[in-house]
Amino acid sequence: MAPTLSTANFADPAEVTEFVVNKGNGVKGLSETGIKTLPDQYIQPFEERLINKFVNETDEAIPVINMSDPDEHKVAEAICDAAERWGFFQVINHGVPLEVLDNVKAATHRFFNLPVEEKSKYTKENSLSTNVRFGTSFSPRAEKALEWKDYLSLFFVSEAEAEQFWPDVCKNEALEYINKSKTMVRKLLEYLGKNLNVKELDETKESLFMGSIRVNLNYYPICPNPDLTVGVGRHSDVSSLTILLQDQIGGLHVRSLSSGNWVHVPPVPGSFVINIGDAMQILSNGRYKSVEHRVLANGSNNRISVPIFVNPKPESVIGPLPEVIAKGEEPIYRDVVYSDYVRYFFKKPHDGKKTVDFAKK
Repeated sequence: MAPTLSTANFADPAEVTEFVVNKGNGVKGLSETGIKTLPDQYIQPFEERLINKFVNETDEAIPVINMSDPDEHKVAEAICDAAERWGFFQVINHGVPLEVLDNVKAATHRFFNLPVEEKSKYTKENSLSTNVRFGTSFSPRAEKALEWKDYLSLFFVSEAEAEQFWPDVCKNEALEYINKSKTMVRKLLEYLGKNLNVKELDETKESLFMGSIRVNLNYYPICPNPDLTVGVGRHSDVSSLTILLQDQIGGLHVRSLSSGNWVHVPPVPGSFVINIGDAMQILSNGRYKSVEHRVLANGSNNRISVPIFVNPKPESVIGPLPEVIAKGEEPIYRDVVYSDYVRYFFKKPHDGKKTVDFAKK
């Protein structure tokens, strides 16, 4: 059988990189050529492919918490307990209007459906702002094996900056998503903080916990041989908190702290998936856990997700909070400048939980 145009074109790794990364087609463009075989540079190492086989072998589940329960003490307790035992939980009845969620999901599809020449205006080479970046995989220059995902990353500086530089097809929806979820984020941080003896979220604490915000629009196209690759490799987030909106497709897996099993996070309509990031693990001196997670590639559906990364200000110094070590608890982490920590994360491929060791004492 004669090779199809697409397989003939994509046998050479350099051509794949040229098409996907340099020309800005992303894996979405690759998927849409109808390729039947996964290009070699997306084939993950054996141990990652092995995890793909065993991800659904458990009936464990991360907690689902109803934030509108009239017993607020119970809600706070459930959140802090989940942050300690799982590092992940889902929230429902969270007060963010469902239409805001639907709008930002629709806007994500709109952005990725733009012609390549439109999306390419936002690549690292072309983008008019360092805060707006259209890219693919995680860190293509550092990775041995690429990940089957395209993304648009939007770092929030101000409404005016966003108005000027964010893509028209999604900027209002992304801004509204950030703004309308702020109250919920503050509430979560208040609950988590009180449990660490942080009496109130004053200005200093606010800039430490939520001093900067980034929203990513993620697109995971249909993948040939999905069992050989990943949508996102094993990693933990560098945020204080991550707020994830996912569609109905599924594929996110979290590593259980108690068993080590990979646990699926099933899509719950109208919910957010919340997870603790490394910054919060460090600030809480290890009480709250930033947990490894990964995303499967999918052979039959395109999937999107829209995380908000709630981070310290880049210039913040993060270390165990004074309130946490006040009673003589030994600090496990040293103080690090947050931007140095993040730079270290992006310099290397996804490698599970290794980043946080950078801040170990």
